Amino acid sequence: MVQRFDGRVAVITGGASGIGLATARRLASEGAKVVIADVADDAGKQAADEVGGLYLRADVTDETQVEALFQGAVDAYGSVDVAFNNAGISPPEDDSILTTGLDAWQKVQQVNLTSVYLCCKAVLPHMRRQGRGSIVNTASFVAVMGAATSQISYTASKGGVLAMSRELGVQFARESIRVNALCPGPVNTPLLKELFAKDPERAARRLVHVPVGRFAEPEEIAAAVAFLASDDASFITASQFLVDGGISGAYVTPL
Repeated sequence: MVQRFDGRVAVITGGASGIGLATARRLASEGAKVVIADVADDAGKQAADEVGGLYLRADVTDETQVEALFQGAVDAYGSVDVAFNNAGISPPEDDSILTTGLDAWQKVQQVNLTSVYLCCKAVLPHMRRQGRGSIVNTASFVAVMGAATSQISYTASKGGVLAMSRELGVQFARESIRVNALCPGPVNTPLLKELFAKDPERAARRLVHVPVGRFAEPEEIAAAVAFLASDDASFITASQFLVDGGISGAYVTPL
């Protein structure tokens, strides 16, 4: 495989499973030194060992821990060239605005949106000092679409990630720091399986809207992250990068 990340350091939040783990494997296969950040210690250490990287425990909603995460990456490997701010949750109590309580709303906002703010704020000084860097923030296709099967706080949080990424991409463009929002469609991860296993009807209702007729695999999303983070995407910043199987472009899907 092409070594696009030889000599570069990538920090991945939520790196112990799902899209984060698939991305850790992909970037490591292309030469990156990978720092896995998570709160699942056993899985995080196992992931780091697998890719020959480093596991650092970090609650991404805690500013002190987030700052320590990126400083720890610099201390260990000398730089942070890629920040994949990917950690997120989608709890079942986040549903229609008519039934979602304030506690559930705030929990999702903290993990999905505030954490991205904290990660960007912490990593940008390192990238500015280096004079380069690529930040990829996990938003979602729901940031650009509406759904009757609502997860109101999740949708709002991902819209916030999209808007913030666009603004940061513009602000730091002339410092050779690129910031993009990755917008995956539904992905075959443990999070999605848990959500849909409890409600097969909701799963079927969503799948019918995917033109390719299936959910994405984590490795397909990881490939998109690797592209956005690499020099192959050197003229792409402040972008919403949709990897959704055609959902956002569909009106009527194939039979």
